[in-house]
Amino acid sequence: MLVFWKQRLVYLATPKTGSTAIEAALESLASVVIQRPPELKHTSVHRYWRYLAPYLEKAADEDFMVVAVMREPLDWLGSWFRYRQRHTGMRAERSTHGMTFDTFVADYLSDPQPEHANVGRQSRFLVPDKGPGVDRLFRYDDMDGFVHFLEGRLDCEISLPRLNVSPSGALDLDPALEARLRKEYWRDFALYDTLKS
Repeated sequence: MLVFWKQRLVYLATPKTGSTAIEAALESLASVVIQRPPELKHTSVHRYWRYLAPYLEKAADEDFMVVAVMREPLDWLGSWFRYRQRHTGMRAERSTHGMTFDTFVADYLSDPQPEHANVGRQSRFLVPDKGPGVDRLFRYDDMDGFVHFLEGRLDCEISLPRLNVSPSGALDLDPALEARLRKEYWRDFALYDTLKS
């Protein structure tokens, strides 16, 4: 999470949407940088409005614009799957090494989810059950559009490094499993579809 005091702008770091690269490029411009632990780095919109927004707004005496990035839901799950395929630095219960994407998605759809598939939902991160959400939501596959917005708001040129990139891997998915995912997680797909226009 990044807070730009002068510009009254807050960037919420949706997991698996390039947040490490965005923070690396912008941390020197931010007034507040929260990169660790992951629970704080990836502060959801609900937690932001409940805990941080009142403090910032009282101190600044005005509202902040809240922005975030969303990834296409199937691509987002694929990134989690590939990220957890790494051979090093991954706890065994979170690893997807040796697993197919079909198995990962089936586990994601199960209740309860095994730890390797317990990765949350973008719709829950970005749209709370009650209260406001983000003010501007950008598509991950249009990172240039997000960077252009930031350049205008922060009045500087921005170049994003390639950091924390998931390893490559096969993302073949059984059509019936994909249909079930789209039905059960329709909110995520519907939210993403609103960003296409």
